[in-house]
Amino acid sequence: MQKETRPIPQEAFDWYDEYAHGLIDRRTFLSRLSSLSAVGISMAAITPALMPNYAKAEQVSFNDQSILATFETFSSPEGHGEGRGYLVKPRELQETAPVVLVIHENRGLNPYIKDVARRLAKAGFVAFAPDALYPLGGYPGNDDMGRKMQRSMDRVKIENDFIAAAKFLKKHSLSNGKLGAVGFCFGGYIVNMLAATIPQYLDAGVPFYGTPAAKSIRKNIKAPLMIQLGELDKRVNATWPEYEKDLKANNVDYIMHMYEKANHGFHNDSTGRYDKESAELAWKRTMNFFEKHLTKS
Repeated sequence: MQKETRPIPQEAFDWYDEYAHGLIDRRTFLSRLSSLSAVGISMAAITPALMPNYAKAEQVSFNDQSILATFETFSSPEGHGEGRGYLVKPRELQETAPVVLVIHENRGLNPYIKDVARRLAKAGFVAFAPDALYPLGGYPGNDDMGRKMQRSMDRVKIENDFIAAAKFLKKHSLSNGKLGAVGFCFGGYIVNMLAATIPQYLDAGVPFYGTPAAKSIRKNIKAPLMIQLGELDKRVNATWPEYEKDLKANNVDYIMHMYEKANHGFHNDSTGRYDKESAELAWKRTMNFFEKHLTKS
């Protein structure tokens, strides 16, 4: 007889979110997970469901013949001096195309974010995904180590690296002059920050479950924004009412989508937080949004 599989309780996802964002340490996280054994859920069953499995996150192969991927460096004088990212374009691109900056979570340029860049190229955009960890040697191949590395870095310099990356991409020889940005978690925050910091460069932004830029600079936002939030993401959602108030006060063209019963990280198809229906709808909306704001004069 097949053994019944118990669903992962919501508190386990909440604990993982706290751990992933440095609110609790690994020991506390694992201790909390072990407490679930009292209700018949073993650590061996739950841990793989929460931790990323990047073999699941390749929707577009790096060998896909319709795209071409390279790594490019860019100057970042106000950041770490030099940055590096993963540039993906449609292989048959003859002239220029809209460009989209892809911004990773708080752990560096992992395989999931590279795949997101490939998905954009497959859809006809030129995508560029910088690695904030490049000054330390780049994403280490392990998310826990990646988080530790990123926490050790100067936050202001990281932000300036992404500002430099946005400027680099906007002026790239493949760019049609229209710049979009999409980011996830920390990357969602960076999209909001770019919109408020370099409004003259950004033409459209899609932050997935990202916190807002500092209140003092939100008045600078000019680009249309599509805010993507998961209903169960209490931490980020708590920041939304005030952010929305400021967007309205400054007449920003924005739309917010709240995805029912979706967790923080619902778009990331390498973990148990992935919500296929919500992720696919959010991505379809993202593509339509970029198509509207980046391909038309």
